[in-house]
Amino acid sequence: MVCSGLVRGYLMGSERERTEATADRPRFLRRLLLAFVSPDSYGLVLLLIVATYLVAVGVRDRWGSSIVLLIQVATVWFVLRTSHAGRGIRIAADVFLILAAVGALVQAAAGTEGDPSRIILLASIVLYLIAPFSVVRHIATRDAIDQETMLGAISAYLLFGMLFAFTYLYVGLVQSGPFFGAQGEASLPEVMFFSFTTLTTTGYGNLVPAENPGQSLAVLEMLVGQIFLITAVGKLVTVWRPRRWRPAEAASEDDPVT
Repeated sequence: MVCSGLVRGYLMGSERERTEATADRPRFLRRLLLAFVSPDSYGLVLLLIVATYLVAVGVRDRWGSSIVLLIQVATVWFVLRTSHAGRGIRIAADVFLILAAVGALVQAAAGTEGDPSRIILLASIVLYLIAPFSVVRHIATRDAIDQETMLGAISAYLLFGMLFAFTYLYVGLVQSGPFFGAQGEASLPEVMFFSFTTLTTTGYGNLVPAENPGQSLAVLEMLVGQIFLITAVGKLVTVWRPRRWRPAEAASEDDPVT
């Protein structure tokens, strides 16, 4: 009698769990879609990061770098807002945000072709240095691991890629020889491609820094990418359980045994 009750409870629990999961699936998808349009969600931050990358590699006229800089200003502003950065960090970042925005507008108005100036690039590097650490601090202090935590971790990972990309671009401007040696100077599309292939340790080998500090920065980016992916994103993926996604055994334990 007890065994039959256990079997019946298990089957009823499994069926109820499947029914609840099916019923809640539209709700989960709606919450996920809303996360990408809400100004208080990392979903919008993630979309802005993707937009920055697409514009950087797709727009090649004289307006390209200015548009990228303006999008990145908006991205970092949303990052600091969503991650609830401290007042001091927000004030310091606002200075660099204004500097980068004004520089981008001046460059666009002057019709200057090519990559951004060194001052604008330095402001961009500082902004992208602040942004991912602000996100990591915020998601590390969250009470629950939910979809916002996951979106925040992915955003921080991509922000590190953007940070190194603009750093490579700056190094290419200040060093004496071409950044990629025989492959040529470091343009914005090329450093974006190189940064994310390095971050993910894909390593196609078609673009290689010719000398230091580019080579050392590439090694650092590989280490940052792998450590963050394994320790942070990997851990969150194993722990994250969307609402109603419980094992059938847990559901059966809640059912009364008759």
